[in-house]
Amino acid sequence: MVSMVFVMMPRATVSAQRIAEVLETEPGIKDPQNPISFDTDTKGKVEFQKVGFKYPGADDYVLKDISFATKLGQTTAIVGGTGSGKSTLVNLIPRFYDITEGQILIDNTDIRSVTQYALRDKIGYIPQKAGLFSGTIESNIGYGNENADEDLLKKAARIAQLTEYIDTAENSLQTPISQGGANISGGQKQRMAIARAVAKQPEIYIFDDSFSAIDFKTDAALRKALKKETHNATVLIVAQRINTVMHAEQIIVLDNGRIAGKGTHKELMENCTVYRELALSQLSMEELSA
Repeated sequence: MVSMVFVMMPRATVSAQRIAEVLETEPGIKDPQNPISFDTDTKGKVEFQKVGFKYPGADDYVLKDISFATKLGQTTAIVGGTGSGKSTLVNLIPRFYDITEGQILIDNTDIRSVTQYALRDKIGYIPQKAGLFSGTIESNIGYGNENADEDLLKKAARIAQLTEYIDTAENSLQTPISQGGANISGGQKQRMAIARAVAKQPEIYIFDDSFSAIDFKTDAALRKALKKETHNATVLIVAQRINTVMHAEQIIVLDNGRIAGKGTHKELMENCTVYRELALSQLSMEELSA
Protein backbone atom coordinates (compact mmCIF):
# COMPACT_ATOMS: atom_id res chain seq x y z
CA MET A 1 0.00 0.00 0.00
CA VAL A 2 2.77 2.43 0.97
CA SER A 3 4.71 1.55 -2.17
CA MET A 4 1.67 2.37 -4.31
CA VAL A 5 1.45 5.80 -2.67
CA PHE A 6 5.08 6.47 -3.56
CA VAL A 7 4.38 5.48 -7.18
CA MET A 8 1.17 7.52 -7.52
CA MET A 9 2.38 10.71 -5.82
CA PRO A 10 4.78 11.82 -8.61
CA ARG A 11 2.11 11.09 -11.24
CA ALA A 12 -0.48 13.06 -9.31
CA THR A 13 1.93 15.97 -8.91
CA VAL A 14 2.61 16.11 -12.67
CA SER A 15 -1.12 15.93 -13.41
CA ALA A 16 -1.88 18.71 -10.93
CA GLN A 17 0.77 20.91 -12.50
CA ARG A 18 -0.68 20.36 -15.95
CA ILE A 19 -4.22 21.16 -14.72
CA ALA A 20 -2.90 24.36 -13.14
CA GLU A 21 -1.25 25.35 -16.44
CA VAL A 22 -4.51 24.89 -18.30
CA LEU A 23 -6.53 26.84 -15.72
CA GLU A 24 -4.04 29.71 -15.82
CA THR A 25 -3.93 29.93 -19.62
CA GLU A 26 -5.03 33.32 -20.89
CA PRO A 27 -7.86 33.08 -23.45
CA GLY A 28 -6.86 34.12 -26.95
CA ILE A 29 -10.19 35.83 -27.61
CA LYS A 30 -10.98 38.63 -25.18
CA ASP A 31 -13.92 40.96 -24.65
CA PRO A 32 -13.33 44.69 -25.18
CA GLN A 33 -12.77 46.78 -22.06
CA ASN A 34 -15.69 49.05 -22.95
CA PRO A 35 -18.16 46.93 -24.95
CA ILE A 36 -20.98 48.55 -26.88
CA SER A 37 -24.40 47.27 -27.98
CA PHE A 38 -25.55 46.20 -31.43
CA ASP A 39 -27.36 48.67 -33.65
CA THR A 40 -31.06 48.00 -33.06
CA ASP A 41 -32.12 49.58 -36.37
CA THR A 42 -30.80 46.63 -38.36
CA LYS A 43 -31.16 42.90 -37.81
CA GLY A 44 -29.07 39.97 -38.94
CA LYS A 45 -26.93 41.81 -41.48
CA VAL A 46 -23.43 40.30 -41.71
CA GLU A 47 -20.74 42.16 -43.62
CA PHE A 48 -17.11 41.26 -44.35
CA GLN A 49 -14.91 44.21 -45.28
CA LYS A 50 -11.53 43.27 -46.80
CA VAL A 51 -11.04 40.52 -44.23
CA GLY A 52 -7.75 38.66 -44.04
CA PHE A 53 -6.90 35.83 -41.67
CA LYS A 54 -3.92 33.68 -40.81
CA TYR A 55 -3.68 31.28 -37.91
CA PRO A 56 -1.58 32.40 -34.92
CA GLY A 57 2.10 31.77 -35.61
CA ALA A 58 1.51 31.08 -39.32
CA ASP A 59 3.12 33.07 -42.13
CA ASP A 60 0.56 32.42 -44.86
CA TYR A 61 -2.95 33.81 -45.08
CA VAL A 62 -5.81 31.30 -45.08
CA LEU A 63 -8.24 34.01 -46.22
CA LYS A 64 -7.39 37.24 -48.02
CA ASP A 65 -9.39 40.27 -49.16
CA ILE A 66 -12.82 38.77 -48.35
CA SER A 67 -15.67 41.24 -48.87
CA PHE A 68 -19.40 40.50 -49.07
CA ALA A 69 -22.64 41.27 -47.25
CA THR A 70 -25.74 39.25 -46.39
CA LYS A 71 -29.35 40.37 -46.34
CA LEU A 72 -32.13 39.58 -43.89
CA GLY A 73 -34.31 36.71 -45.04
CA GLN A 74 -31.79 35.52 -47.61
CA THR A 75 -29.42 32.58 -47.76
CA THR A 76 -25.73 33.08 -48.49
CA ALA A 77 -23.85 29.90 -49.37
CA ILE A 78 -20.09 29.41 -49.15
CA VAL A 79 -18.67 26.81 -51.55
CA GLY A 80 -15.24 25.78 -52.77
CA GLY A 81 -12.81 22.91 -52.92
CA THR A 82 -11.25 21.17 -49.93
CA GLY A 83 -8.96 23.55 -48.05
CA SER A 84 -10.34 26.68 -49.71
CA GLY A 85 -11.18 28.31 -46.34
CA LYS A 86 -14.97 27.81 -46.16
CA SER A 87 -15.24 26.69 -42.54
CA THR A 88 -12.55 29.12 -41.43
CA LEU A 89 -14.58 31.97 -42.90
CA VAL A 90 -17.77 31.22 -40.97
CA ASN A 91 -15.81 30.44 -37.80
CA LEU A 92 -14.67 34.06 -37.78
CA ILE A 93 -18.25 35.31 -37.32
CA PRO A 94 -18.76 34.00 -33.75
CA ARG A 95 -15.10 34.86 -33.01
CA PHE A 96 -13.80 31.34 -32.64
CA TYR A 97 -10.77 33.10 -34.15
CA ASP A 98 -10.05 36.79 -34.51
CA ILE A 99 -9.40 38.24 -37.94
CA THR A 100 -5.91 39.43 -38.88
CA GLU A 101 -7.06 42.41 -40.91
CA GLY A 102 -10.25 44.10 -42.08
CA GLN A 103 -13.61 44.17 -40.30
CA ILE A 104 -16.59 41.91 -39.74
CA LEU A 105 -19.78 43.81 -38.97
CA ILE A 106 -23.08 42.54 -37.66
CA ASP A 107 -25.90 45.06 -37.74
CA ASN A 108 -23.31 47.75 -38.62
CA THR A 109 -21.32 46.95 -35.46
CA ASP A 110 -17.76 45.58 -35.39
CA ILE A 111 -17.98 42.16 -33.72
CA ARG A 112 -14.83 42.91 -31.69
CA SER A 113 -16.55 45.85 -29.98
CA VAL A 114 -19.26 43.75 -28.28
CA THR A 115 -19.00 40.97 -25.72
CA GLN A 116 -18.66 37.40 -26.92
CA TYR A 117 -21.90 36.56 -25.11
CA ALA A 118 -23.82 39.31 -26.94
CA LEU A 119 -22.33 38.23 -30.25
CA ARG A 120 -22.98 34.52 -29.88
CA ASP A 121 -26.45 35.11 -28.49
CA LYS A 122 -27.42 36.28 -31.98
CA ILE A 123 -26.08 33.15 -33.67
CA GLY A 124 -27.31 29.59 -34.12
CA TYR A 125 -24.19 27.65 -35.10
CA ILE A 126 -24.52 24.11 -36.47
CA PRO A 127 -21.20 22.31 -37.06
CA GLN A 128 -20.72 19.26 -39.26
CA LYS A 129 -20.03 17.14 -36.17
CA ALA A 130 -23.00 17.70 -33.88
CA GLY A 131 -22.10 18.33 -30.25
CA LEU A 132 -24.66 16.17 -28.45
CA PHE A 133 -24.41 15.25 -24.79
CA SER A 134 -25.75 12.58 -22.47
CA GLY A 135 -29.37 13.44 -21.67
CA THR A 136 -32.65 13.33 -23.56
CA ILE A 137 -33.89 14.53 -26.93
CA GLU A 138 -35.61 17.37 -25.07
CA SER A 139 -32.50 18.52 -23.22
CA ASN A 140 -30.35 18.36 -26.36
CA ILE A 141 -32.76 20.32 -28.57
CA GLY A 142 -33.57 22.85 -25.87
CA TYR A 143 -29.97 23.45 -24.84
CA GLY A 144 -29.68 26.86 -26.55
CA ASN A 145 -32.97 28.22 -25.21
CA GLU A 146 -33.77 27.58 -21.55
CA ASN A 147 -37.23 29.12 -22.07
CA ALA A 148 -38.22 26.77 -24.88
CA ASP A 149 -41.52 25.01 -24.14
CA GLU A 150 -42.67 21.65 -25.51
CA ASP A 151 -44.53 23.24 -28.45
CA LEU A 152 -41.38 25.06 -29.59
CA LEU A 153 -39.26 21.94 -29.22
CA LYS A 154 -41.71 19.89 -31.28
CA LYS A 155 -41.85 22.64 -33.91
CA ALA A 156 -38.05 22.66 -34.11
CA ALA A 157 -38.02 18.87 -34.41
CA ARG A 158 -40.64 19.01 -37.17
CA ILE A 159 -38.60 21.53 -39.17
CA ALA A 160 -35.49 19.37 -38.72
CA GLN A 161 -37.42 16.30 -39.99
CA LEU A 162 -37.14 14.52 -36.63
CA THR A 163 -40.84 14.06 -35.95
CA GLU A 164 -41.06 10.50 -37.27
CA TYR A 165 -38.07 9.42 -35.16
CA ILE A 166 -39.46 11.09 -32.01
CA ASP A 167 -42.97 9.71 -32.53
CA THR A 168 -41.68 6.15 -32.86
CA ALA A 169 -39.19 6.46 -30.00
CA GLU A 170 -40.22 4.75 -26.78
CA ASN A 171 -40.28 7.89 -24.63
CA SER A 172 -40.84 10.64 -27.22
CA LEU A 173 -38.91 13.78 -26.21
CA GLN A 174 -37.69 12.02 -23.06
CA THR A 175 -35.88 9.36 -25.07
CA PRO A 176 -32.27 9.05 -23.81
CA ILE A 177 -29.38 10.30 -25.93
CA SER A 178 -25.91 8.88 -25.24
CA GLN A 179 -22.76 11.00 -24.95
CA GLY A 180 -21.92 12.31 -28.42
CA GLY A 181 -25.16 10.83 -29.78
CA ALA A 182 -23.61 7.37 -29.93
CA ASN A 183 -27.05 5.70 -29.99
CA ILE A 184 -28.38 7.54 -33.07
CA SER A 185 -27.30 7.80 -36.71
CA GLY A 186 -25.09 10.51 -38.21
CA GLY A 187 -28.05 12.06 -40.02
CA GLN A 188 -30.13 12.12 -36.84
CA LYS A 189 -27.26 13.82 -34.99
CA GLN A 190 -27.09 16.58 -37.58
CA ARG A 191 -30.86 17.03 -37.61
CA MET A 192 -30.91 17.25 -33.80
CA ALA A 193 -28.23 19.96 -33.93
CA ILE A 194 -30.32 21.82 -36.53
CA ALA A 195 -33.41 21.48 -34.31
CA ARG A 196 -31.40 22.94 -31.40
CA ALA A 197 -30.52 25.99 -33.50
CA VAL A 198 -34.14 26.44 -34.62
CA ALA A 199 -35.34 26.24 -31.00
CA LYS A 200 -32.90 29.00 -30.08
CA GLN A 201 -34.59 31.30 -32.64
CA PRO A 202 -31.43 33.25 -33.50
CA GLU A 203 -31.07 36.17 -35.90
CA ILE A 204 -28.22 34.45 -37.75
CA TYR A 205 -27.95 30.76 -38.68
CA ILE A 206 -24.56 29.29 -39.61
CA PHE A 207 -24.65 25.80 -41.13
CA ASP A 208 -21.09 24.49 -41.43
CA ASP A 209 -21.52 21.49 -43.74
CA SER A 210 -24.43 20.50 -41.51
CA PHE A 211 -26.32 18.52 -44.18
CA SER A 212 -23.50 16.17 -45.23
CA ALA A 213 -24.86 13.08 -43.42
CA ILE A 214 -28.49 13.69 -44.43
CA ASP A 215 -29.95 11.89 -47.45
CA PHE A 216 -31.00 13.97 -50.45
CA LYS A 217 -34.76 13.59 -49.93
CA THR A 218 -34.62 14.60 -46.27
CA ASP A 219 -32.17 17.39 -47.13
CA ALA A 220 -34.64 18.90 -49.60
CA ALA A 221 -37.59 18.66 -47.17
CA LEU A 222 -35.53 20.13 -44.34
CA ARG A 223 -34.30 23.09 -46.38
CA LYS A 224 -37.84 23.81 -47.58
CA ALA A 225 -39.12 23.87 -43.99
CA LEU A 226 -36.14 25.96 -42.88
CA LYS A 227 -36.79 28.54 -45.59
CA LYS A 228 -40.21 29.28 -44.11
CA GLU A 229 -38.84 29.45 -40.56
CA THR A 230 -35.87 31.69 -41.38
CA HIS A 231 -37.68 34.33 -43.46
CA ASN A 232 -36.86 36.87 -40.74
CA ALA A 233 -33.26 35.75 -40.17
CA THR A 234 -29.96 35.56 -42.03
CA VAL A 235 -28.68 32.16 -43.16
CA LEU A 236 -25.11 31.21 -44.08
CA ILE A 237 -24.44 27.70 -45.38
CA VAL A 238 -21.10 26.01 -45.96
CA ALA A 239 -21.68 23.00 -48.17
CA GLN A 240 -19.83 20.43 -50.25
CA ARG A 241 -22.96 19.40 -52.17
CA ILE A 242 -23.96 21.85 -54.88
CA ASN A 243 -27.60 20.74 -54.80
CA THR A 244 -27.78 22.00 -51.20
CA VAL A 245 -26.94 25.59 -52.24
CA MET A 246 -28.29 25.90 -55.79
CA HIS A 247 -31.28 27.98 -54.70
CA ALA A 248 -29.39 30.33 -52.36
CA GLU A 249 -29.89 34.02 -53.12
CA GLN A 250 -26.12 34.55 -52.96
CA ILE A 251 -23.28 32.08 -53.43
CA ILE A 252 -19.69 32.93 -52.50
CA VAL A 253 -17.08 30.79 -54.28
CA LEU A 254 -13.72 30.43 -52.52
CA ASP A 255 -10.52 29.31 -54.18
CA ASN A 256 -7.24 29.28 -52.25
CA GLY A 257 -8.64 31.63 -49.63
CA ARG A 258 -9.90 34.28 -52.04
CA ILE A 259 -13.28 34.98 -53.56
CA ALA A 260 -13.32 33.53 -57.08
CA GLY A 261 -16.97 34.34 -57.75
CA LYS A 262 -20.09 35.80 -56.24
CA GLY A 263 -23.71 35.61 -57.43
CA THR A 264 -26.61 33.24 -58.00
CA HIS A 265 -26.27 29.67 -59.23
CA LYS A 266 -27.24 30.72 -62.76
CA GLU A 267 -24.83 33.65 -62.81
CA LEU A 268 -21.94 31.57 -61.52
CA MET A 269 -22.56 28.74 -63.99
CA GLU A 270 -22.12 31.33 -66.74
CA ASN A 271 -19.31 33.43 -65.30
CA CYS A 272 -17.26 31.45 -62.73
CA THR A 273 -15.03 28.63 -63.94
CA VAL A 274 -14.27 27.36 -60.42
CA TYR A 275 -17.98 27.05 -59.58
CA ARG A 276 -18.92 25.50 -62.91
CA GLU A 277 -16.21 22.84 -62.62
CA LEU A 278 -17.25 22.07 -59.04
CA ALA A 279 -20.91 21.81 -60.04
CA LEU A 280 -20.27 19.61 -63.08
CA SER A 281 -18.14 17.25 -60.99
CA GLN A 282 -21.26 16.44 -58.93
CA LEU A 283 -24.32 16.87 -61.15
CA SER A 284 -25.30 16.65 -64.81
CA MET A 285 -26.21 19.73 -66.86
CA GLU A 286 -29.86 18.64 -66.73
CA GLU A 287 -29.78 18.48 -62.92
CA LEU A 288 -27.97 21.81 -62.68
CA SER A 289 -30.55 23.46 -64.92
CA ALA A 290 -33.54 22.19 -62.91
